Amino acid sequence: MVTETNIGGWSISQMAQKVAMDIQDGAYVNLGIGIPEMVAGFIPEGREVIYHTENGLLGMGKVPEAGFEDPELINAGKKCVTAIPGACYFHHADSFTMIRGGHIDVCVLGALQVSEEGDLANWSTGEPGAIPAVGGAMDLVAGVKTIYVIMQHNTKTGESKIVRQCTYPLTGKGVVNRIYTNLAILDVVGKKLFVRELAPEVTFEYLQKLTEAKLERYSDDTN
Repeated sequence: MVTETNIGGWSISQMAQKVAMDIQDGAYVNLGIGIPEMVAGFIPEGREVIYHTENGLLGMGKVPEAGFEDPELINAGKKCVTAIPGACYFHHADSFTMIRGGHIDVCVLGALQVSEEGDLANWSTGEPGAIPAVGGAMDLVAGVKTIYVIMQHNTKTGESKIVRQCTYPLTGKGVVNRIYTNLAILDVVGKKLFVRELAPEVTFEYLQKLTEAKLERYSDDTN
């Protein structure tokens, strides 16, 4: 088991920026709570991305300035948000109809574990007193077209969060398309993990040392 903790790499903001650059113009996007929320702040100028929240808003805007918050306008994480011109509000059930019907293009989520086959565990460790419910995550990974995961590569004690098999309760099986960590960007292709990009000064060998799952290299002509 890997126990190294001084693993460096990209900052959280740089990770969020990497995700933002990979979201296409005109996409309908759902952002998970925590680090995923930061992605909205790095979408390139001139690129239109329309944000969806499970609690019934399509067209979420920037975080409101201090003193201008509307306590009745919140996202699924209960944080105050704004609405862009043309935004629409709808029933919670309609929001999940959009998700389950495949109408959302991209979802960005955090994770506790991701397996080398793209299995996702992001809602509970299974321990007594752990988070009691999965929320909308299972619906999101089952209904959204593309699933990106953003997380630290290792736990605070140095254990790999990218594993051969998830040991925590699954959110979805084979649902993750791409993983963004502080050390690398990984693609899930054919139930294998391919290294798409390494953080500065991170080598493939070092990354593999800190990763429980087996990593693959893209050939020079496909990377």
